[in-house]
Amino acid sequence: MTKYFTSEGLKKLKEELEYLEKVKRKEISERIKYAAAFGDLSENAAYDEAKDAQGFVEGRIIELKEIISQAKVISKKENGRVQIGSTVSVESNGEENNFKIVAPEEVDVISGKISYQSPLGSALMNRKKDDKIEVETPEGGKSYRVIKVE
Repeated sequence: MTKYFTSEGLKKLKEELEYLEKVKRKEISERIKYAAAFGDLSENAAYDEAKDAQGFVEGRIIELKEIISQAKVISKKENGRVQIGSTVSVESNGEENNFKIVAPEEVDVISGKISYQSPLGSALMNRKKDDKIEVETPEGGKSYRVIKVE
């Protein structure tokens, strides 16, 4: 299944994969060797913790390789419509907010990056300046007006 990314988002995933493979694996390997040197592994908490960390890292490496193998970078078209990679300014109840539309793996709500699959993100997709949308939220329906699309 194809997964759509911004070029920035895919680059971050590739950097994370490289870090895990080249740096983190070695660190965990050293921790395992160090903990194993204490002897009896059946009651060695440091060894158990290092093996758990190794399992997590190896699982994340597999996950990242699969995501990257299915990734497709979206080239943003300058057509004035919201798409993956767009930064959108919206107004709701007199308050202005900016969001960048990204893939689910790139989401960072604190930085204003929302998924194109989220309720607001999907409602914004393919909209243009001055379009109005309604989004159902846990607090009820919310109205937005697109102010700017970059």
